[in-house]
Parts: sequence; C-alpha cells; structure tokens
Amino acid sequence: MRLIIAVLAFGVLGLPVHAQTAPAVAPAVVPAPAVAAPVVVPPAAKTVVRSKRLSFEQRFDAANTSKDGKLSLAQAKAGKLRSVVRYFAAIDTGRKGFITKEDVAAFRKTEKGKKIAL
Repeated sequence: MRLIIAVLAFGVLGLPVHAQTAPAVAPAVVPAPAVAAPVVVPPAAKTVVRSKRLSFEQRFDAANTSKDGKLSLAQAKAGKLRSVVRYFAAIDTGRKGFITKEDVAAFRKTEKGKKIAL
C-alpha cells in the first residue's frame, strides 16, 4: 500500500504542469519610422518690447483732467497716483492746493524725495 501511494505521488508530481499560456502569435510587423525633414526655424525678427508702464509725466497728464498743468489732491486720488497723494503736502510747499510737474521735480531733488519713487 505504501508502495502504491509513493508511486502515485511521484507520478502526480512528475507530470508536467500545463498552465494556460497565450497562443503563439507571429509578431506584428511594425513599419520603420519615417525620417522627418529637419525643422528649420527662421531667425526671430527683432521685436520691440514696449513697456506697458506709463512714465510719471504720462500718468500726471492723464490724471490732470482740467488740462491746466496743475494737479489737485482730488485729481491725484482719481488718477491713482498713490505716492503723490501720500506726499502731496510735502510736494505742495507753497500750500497752493495744487502741484505741478516742477513741484514734483523739486521734491525729487530733496533728500526725502530721492528715497521715494513717484
């Protein structure tokens, strides 16, 4: 009996294991990639980059709605000239109630004005 069990055990173990495998398929023929023509990039034309930021004079003129060359505190606020609004009293040394481009230039020449970008 032991002999029969041993023979059957070795017989079962000795059988090749047949797992499910994918059927052999001939490899697909992949065409060779086509050689692309070299891409020629034309040299960039000289592009003039214009600054979107306006100069102080342009912003002053835009804020000066009365076009008299004088900028009041209300006009400076409406024109969003924040630095001018903040230092309006220091720029308006004559206490006239308005400032001119010359007043701003004189303020910029002072020590305090050199540290402030208007």
